[in-house]
Amino acid sequence: MSRQNTDSKTPMQIKDLRIHSIAMADPPLRSSYGLHQPYALRNVVEIESIDGITGIAETYGGDNPRAALENLRGQIVGADAMRLLGDLQPLVHGEGGGSERSQVNLVPGENPLDTSARTYAAVETACLDLVGKSVGKPVCDLIGGRVRDKVSFSAYLFYKHGGGGGEGADARPDEYGECLTPESMVRQARQMADQYGFQSIKLKAGVLDPGQEVETLRQLRQEFGGEFPLRIDPNSAWKLETSLEVGRALKEELSNGGYLEDPCAGLDDLATLRQQLLSEGIDTPNASNVAVTSFAHLPENLHKDAVQVILCDHHYWSGMRQVQHLGKICQVFGMGLSMHSNSHLGVSLMAMSHVAAATPHLTYDCDTHYPWQSADDEIVEGGRVPIVGGCIEVTDKPGLGVTLDHDQLARGRERYDKCPYRKRDDTAQMRKHVDPAWERILPRW
Repeated sequence: MSRQNTDSKTPMQIKDLRIHSIAMADPPLRSSYGLHQPYALRNVVEIESIDGITGIAETYGGDNPRAALENLRGQIVGADAMRLLGDLQPLVHGEGGGSERSQVNLVPGENPLDTSARTYAAVETACLDLVGKSVGKPVCDLIGGRVRDKVSFSAYLFYKHGGGGGEGADARPDEYGECLTPESMVRQARQMADQYGFQSIKLKAGVLDPGQEVETLRQLRQEFGGEFPLRIDPNSAWKLETSLEVGRALKEELSNGGYLEDPCAGLDDLATLRQQLLSEGIDTPNASNVAVTSFAHLPENLHKDAVQVILCDHHYWSGMRQVQHLGKICQVFGMGLSMHSNSHLGVSLMAMSHVAAATPHLTYDCDTHYPWQSADDEIVEGGRVPIVGGCIEVTDKPGLGVTLDHDQLARGRERYDKCPYRKRDDTAQMRKHVDPAWERILPRW
C-alpha cells in the first residue's frame, strides 16, 4: 500500500508525469540476434514537481515500456519524489527472479519478465534527478558519494553493413562504412579510438565464422598492442566446444584485462568452459549480461563459478542503487563488475556515468553504444555529451547534469510517429535485408 499523502504539499511533490516516445537513427549493426533496425526506440520520462523542477530519465523504447510507465501514473502523480521509490519497492523484484530472467533468447528490453525492473529504474532515475536538482547536488553524491570523477568506457565494435541508419530522406551519413572483415574492423577500431580516446576494445561477435572473429581479435592485438585490453561477445552463439577452441586460440589476445562474454549459453556450459580452460592454464574470465541478469542468478553462479565478471545495467537491474548493491556483492565474492550498454542517448549515458562514479567496485571499462548514435538525434541541451580520453566527466552540476532540449525531443517524437517500428526486432531486419529464411539459431557454431 502506498504511503503517499497528497493532502499536504511538499516542494518535491510530483504534479505531472510526461512520457515521450522517440526514435533515433541506428546503423545496420550485426549481432547473433540479427540486424539492427534503421531506428532505435527510446522512452524519455519527465516528472515535474509542484515547484517547477523536472527530473528526467531515458529507458527502453516502444509501446510496451511506455504502457508500463503509464500504468504507474496514479502512483507517481501526487507522490513525494523522496518517498515514491520506497512505495514502488515491489517493482524491484520484477515478475521473475531466476532462469526466466535470462536474456539469452530475447534482445535487451524485450523480455516481459523484466518490465517491472526496467520501469522502476526509469522512475528511480527521474526521481533522483529531480531531488538532485532540488537540493543542488549531483545524483552520484546523493546515492553515496562519488569515488571517481571520470568514468572510463570501451570502444564497442560491431560488424555492420553499409549505411548510417535512418530511412528515406532521413538516411544518415555512414561514418564507419561497411565492416564485415577483420581488416575493416581494425579500421573501425582505429577511427573510434582516435576520435574518442578509448583505451580498451569490445568486439560484438557471433556474426561471422568464429575463425574470422578470432582473426579479427588477432589483428586488433597487432594494431593496438598487448597493453590494450580486448574483449569478445558473441551473445551465446557458440557451442561449448567452439567456445573452448576460441578460448585457447585467444589466450594471449584476451589476457591483460580481457574476457569472454557469453560465449555459450547457460551457467552449466559456462562453468565447464571455465574449468576446462583453467585446467589448461588459461585464466580468461567469463563475463555475462545474458546468463546473469538478476540477484537470483548469483547463488547458482557462485556455486558453479560460471561467470567471473558481471555486466550490470541499471535499466534491468532495477536501478542505480541496486547496481551499487550488486557491486558490493561482487567485491565480497571476488567477481569483477562492468556495465552493459544498449542503443542510447545522452540522458542514459549520464545515468550510467553517475552510478558508475558512485560504485567503488567497478573493475572494467563500461560499454557504450554512444558513438553509434547521431548528433542530429541528441536530446540534451548543448548537444552530445563529450567523451574525452575514453571517459565521461561527472561534474558538480545538480542531478544528472543534463537537461532536455525540447526542440530536439519534439523531433524525436516526430521521427517515432513517422517510422513503422514499435519494438526491436533484429530477426525481421535480417529477413528483410540479408536472408528471407534467417532464424536465430543457438548455438550457431
